[in-house]
Amino acid sequence: MLSLSFTPLVPWPVLVGFGILVAVFAVLALLARGGTALLRALALALVLLAIANPALVREDREPVKDIVAVVVDRSGSQGLGDRPAMTDAVRAELQRRFGALTGIEPRFVDVPDAKDSDDGTKLFTALSQALADVPPERLAGVVMLTDGVVHDIPASAAALGIKGPLHVLVTGHPDERDRQIRLIEAPRFGIVGRDLTVRAEVMERGGTGNAVVTVRRDGEEVGRRTFPTGRPFSLTMRIEHGGPNVVEIEVEPLPGELTVVNNRAVLPIEGIREKLRVLLVSGEPHQGERTWRNLLKSDANVDLVHFTILRPPEKQDGTPISELSLIAFPTRELFVQKIKDFDLIIFDRYANQSVLPQAYFDNIVRYVREGGALLVAAGPEFAGQASLSRTRLSAILPGEPNGRVVEQPYKAGLTGIGTRHPVTRALPGSEASPPAWGDWLRIVSAQVKPGIQPILQGPNALPLLALSREDKGRVALLLSDHAWLWARGYQEGGPYLDLLRRLGHWLMKEPALEEEALRAQTTGRGREVRVERQTMADTVEPVTVTGPTGTERTLTLAQAEPGLFSATFEADQLGLHTLRSGGLVAFVSVGPPNPRELADVFSDTERLKALAEATGGSIRRVAEAGGTVVPRLQAVRGGRASGADWIGFRPSDSANIRGVAVYPLALGLWALAALAAAVLAMWLVEGRRGRTA
Repeated sequence: MLSLSFTPLVPWPVLVGFGILVAVFAVLALLARGGTALLRALALALVLLAIANPALVREDREPVKDIVAVVVDRSGSQGLGDRPAMTDAVRAELQRRFGALTGIEPRFVDVPDAKDSDDGTKLFTALSQALADVPPERLAGVVMLTDGVVHDIPASAAALGIKGPLHVLVTGHPDERDRQIRLIEAPRFGIVGRDLTVRAEVMERGGTGNAVVTVRRDGEEVGRRTFPTGRPFSLTMRIEHGGPNVVEIEVEPLPGELTVVNNRAVLPIEGIREKLRVLLVSGEPHQGERTWRNLLKSDANVDLVHFTILRPPEKQDGTPISELSLIAFPTRELFVQKIKDFDLIIFDRYANQSVLPQAYFDNIVRYVREGGALLVAAGPEFAGQASLSRTRLSAILPGEPNGRVVEQPYKAGLTGIGTRHPVTRALPGSEASPPAWGDWLRIVSAQVKPGIQPILQGPNALPLLALSREDKGRVALLLSDHAWLWARGYQEGGPYLDLLRRLGHWLMKEPALEEEALRAQTTGRGREVRVERQTMADTVEPVTVTGPTGTERTLTLAQAEPGLFSATFEADQLGLHTLRSGGLVAFVSVGPPNPRELADVFSDTERLKALAEATGGSIRRVAEAGGTVVPRLQAVRGGRASGADWIGFRPSDSANIRGVAVYPLALGLWALAALAAAVLAMWLVEGRRGRTA
């Protein structure tokens, strides 16, 4: 390929100025001397041409194919209905037809679902990244194979930044029908024992106008009602426990519905205890009393009511009550009127001294069996005649004293059950043998009831801490009053905070301290889910994981530590996953509670229409009654880039330059000869004219 180029020996403004002077001189010479001045003008023109330095350039060009980007949407909404099969069929046909189209190279870009985010479908972002190495002039056009639900559409064709036409092939059908739940007001936190309100709406297309909505909490159905679609409604539910409360709101599906995945909205609500009310009754002042008080007062979430009995009945000396500085023990108010207001009752070295009538102990037994919690921290009084085991509390206490009090140094140790129980498992220092903590000096000898196994033991395997369940409530019996030695740092102390806090939280039914529990949570690394199975057994059953669409997988857990088995898995779907192991059920929501990909599932030809037409392209559905229809492909040089049954691409005739040869025209001997010939001709003509004159 030949072309003419100029490389001036002086800057272009100087060359232009010189050319203007030559033109002016030539005009004046013609006016003054007539036709003979043409030779002078020719000589000056040759000088001007030499300064312009013209050259012939020959390029060796190798034609290259133009690029057509084919963006294939593989997002979550493209997996609904028959869209996957439709997408695969159209992609294969496009690949076949591009093979017969000379001069054009297709570049297929599959855009997968965004596993680690909820940004939706980003086809134009993927297009920009895929064409980063392609010069703009080589892009002959773009084909997008999608359902039309795209979340990063540029504002204009100029912002899109491509010169070729954009053609959109839309999967799906125009008569699709679907029903889904949309959350309007969804609180993330709730107070345990109180009601909260969730507002939602059933949205549908092609439905009946009314829908049955089922509400579940932690997998158990708590309500079922019929609501009109397209109108917000309110649901009231109670938060039953602390920690995650998984609320599901599910609407019944329509016949022939596009997908049922978005028929269920998942709302994880964190249950928060407003205040934990604890009643601490100390039978007498002693060194460990301050330990219990400081422990409970250090927790801002605990509302502590503490009474110490300083004047038991046997010390009555006839002094009028009005002259005493002591506060009367409000037994009736605490153990009759307001007993149900407390989450935990602690008897610390309390002896039955006729302060509480037997009827009040009946109230405590009833309180426990209806869901309350009782902790008895026993001292020597527990082995005597005034022991609480000789009251009606004996029906719920996990052990009975045998009358002996052992006074000797010993290290509290974990029993076999204690190594697996969440209250004592992995207590700091328990990994050593003997445990790396200080001695206790006293223990009340007792016999635990059948079926109950202590989790801590003292000398000669005497039970030290025993736990039991009574109907809906819980009871703990600590058979020593020397926990305060750990708090005071005796022999370097011990983990009294861990032990006593865990004990209190177990009594108040914190989910994290359940003996038999199945838990699952996302790890924060993509869609990875960690599953934990707490158990008192030596082995556990496999966990069955059911995905949002009903697909199942079996997960085998490995022991992480005694009493705790765990495993991780990668969730392949967004939404609520249900886990079952034996009779236990757990839930984990992967990704956002209501994924963006499932918020709008209908295929759409309007969102991309303006952009496609602005680039000279087109948008059309590929679904027809007989299957899929793919338009013909052809190259066009001008005019329209699409028709009723075809789409076109604009080739650019681009090429790679393999070599360049330059041939100067105003340099060398021949250029000098031409200039000399013009000067000689001018001299001869003007000289002859002078002699004639």
